[in-house]
Amino acid sequence: MNSRLTKLAFILVALAIVVVVTGFALWPKSPANLAHSSARETAELMRRWQAGDIVVLVRHAERCDQSSNPCLGPLDGITRVGSDSAVALGQRFTQLGMAQTDVFSSPLTRTAQTSHDMFGHDAVAQDWLASCGSGLRNDVVAHKRAHHNLLLVTHSGCIRDFEAATGFAHAAKSKYVSSLFISVDATGELQVLGIANAEGWPALLSKQ
Repeated sequence: MNSRLTKLAFILVALAIVVVVTGFALWPKSPANLAHSSARETAELMRRWQAGDIVVLVRHAERCDQSSNPCLGPLDGITRVGSDSAVALGQRFTQLGMAQTDVFSSPLTRTAQTSHDMFGHDAVAQDWLASCGSGLRNDVVAHKRAHHNLLLVTHSGCIRDFEAATGFAHAAKSKYVSSLFISVDATGELQVLGIANAEGWPALLSKQ
């Protein structure tokens, strides 16, 4: 009897392990790291950018209330280190070309400061980039103009909401000043292309 119970317990444990492993394998992973994309994939991303078919969700820079670094201004804003990273990110996008790109930001201090430091002027504030939720995907499509890229400075929670609505419910939390690239076709269909983190931009731009 004990031998049978032991075998049964072993089988149940093995089945449980299979279920857990299979579940993890089936969970959508994080979007691709664009620093590791092939030259062909990068060329296609650049083509879509030049065509004005891209939306980018940018997470704000390092926030004061979660860092010991000196603060740029109000405590609900970004640090001086964060400001430097925002300036650097803006330079990266300027290299891509901003002539046909609309820039919106959440109205909160940390996103407003980030967008200002990226491009040297205030972005158009949009309340929906702070509230987000399950309707964010539709808001993004509604504000995307044909043949104009759309750059949105927002929050990690909002990026998480968008990823969940586009098949990446278990994606890793976005880093400060990370950029999630999405293509939008003429019918409003979205395709998540991948993420460029601050440290990955040199590799990405070197493939142009």
